[in-house]
Amino acid sequence: MTIELHTWNTPNGRKISVALEEMGLPYKVIPVNITKGEQNAPAFLKLSPNNKIPAIVDPDGPGGEPVSIFESGAILLYLGEKTGKFLPKPLAERIPVYEWLMWQMGGFGPMPGQVHHFIALENETDRAYGLKRYMAETRRLYGVLDRRLEGREFVADALSVADFAILGWAWRHPRHKVELKDFPNVERWYNALMARPATKRGMEAKLD
Repeated sequence: MTIELHTWNTPNGRKISVALEEMGLPYKVIPVNITKGEQNAPAFLKLSPNNKIPAIVDPDGPGGEPVSIFESGAILLYLGEKTGKFLPKPLAERIPVYEWLMWQMGGFGPMPGQVHHFIALENETDRAYGLKRYMAETRRLYGVLDRRLEGREFVADALSVADFAILGWAWRHPRHKVELKDFPNVERWYNALMARPATKRGMEAKLD
């Protein structure tokens, strides 16, 4: 049964299209044009009360009943549970997946997102402080990720939903003015993921 992906072409949207492709789940994209305020429409708010994309509707949810899920991290965990893929069963192996998924949700997303905001401002006075603060924090987070990937292929050793979450934001590294060559372990990880056929399909899926 086909999952509805209500989304737009953003890092958080790409997390889910990549995961759906990697998990081999059929889905259809229902664009939510955030540039026109469609995320505030009553029908979408029923799915995502925080009026943020993405959200999904799974017609074959728990017990065979339809279910909707909002928040990209929650969606990734749900899909991992549903399919048994990219979310290990043993708790000891799940812990780093949880850690690095929450790291992305709490930092490596909000901080680069602030760079995206301030870099778009025309007034240099308005831009300067915000860019200095959030670019520095974004680079610090890349450093954290680079150290984590030293000697390991993926953030939780085996490929997991945490990698998909982080990739969605690393994909926008040119926009937040980060050269991946400055973080060689991140660059290796990024290139390896982007070379995966399913990840490539998820990144190329039309979301807008």
